[in-house]
Amino acid sequence: MCIAYFEIGHPDWPLFIAANRDEFHHRPARAAAPWKNHPDVIAGIDVEAGGTWLGITRQGRFGFLTNYREPGVALPHAPSRGKLVSEWLTGSQSLTQYTNALIPTVQQYNGFNLIVGDLQACHYVSNRSNTDRQALTPGQYVISNHLLNTSWPKTEHLRAAFTQVTQQNIYQSLDNIFALLKDTTPADDADLPATGLSPEFERLLSSPFIISPNYGTRCSSIVAFHRSGQGIFSEISYDAKGDATARHDWPLTLEITPFAG
Repeated sequence: MCIAYFEIGHPDWPLFIAANRDEFHHRPARAAAPWKNHPDVIAGIDVEAGGTWLGITRQGRFGFLTNYREPGVALPHAPSRGKLVSEWLTGSQSLTQYTNALIPTVQQYNGFNLIVGDLQACHYVSNRSNTDRQALTPGQYVISNHLLNTSWPKTEHLRAAFTQVTQQNIYQSLDNIFALLKDTTPADDADLPATGLSPEFERLLSSPFIISPNYGTRCSSIVAFHRSGQGIFSEISYDAKGDATARHDWPLTLEITPFAG
């Protein structure tokens, strides 16, 4: 997962997530679906390391993760960051219990941003932030491969595109939302972030949707829940040319009533 716009606490749509997962095309992954051993979990699976980048449960738990971009900085035997999401989705701890237990271990991992919540509360945890944990208040957020709400061209572009999305019927707007996520417009060179990559690679990564032979956007995902408790997890998978290869729509009915802001 490399970029996401999300909104929590809206009176009509207590949870909305629109996200693109960027990854090397050779890395095997399974599309979002109910998990065999945890049928209440709907999420993709990173076949190589286990875990997931984004998921939801029928009890209202949700989580997603982005890697923190820092070329040349990597712990060779670090545990999989994707398990930070999967362990939350499959666990039974409260949100506070989970993040309390996680905080002492975060430096074991390579750089990450983690969003976890349960529709009653939402926490942000990063091992590259000055704070251990941030409880998020109702509002609109963007995140990519730097800290939460970092003003990169691609995050601000996505924020502007989605600011009014919860004012409409999201169920009827899925195609339009996917079209907004599939934005390949690169940033101007003068606006590129300086993260240690070559200018050419920074330019490639500067659009919300990335197309290249080796690395790019592998899937786009939409998670939305209405205040009625009805929701949907919709996902489109893409090949190296940026062509859609599959779409999965998973209607959901929460077993709890989501908060209304």
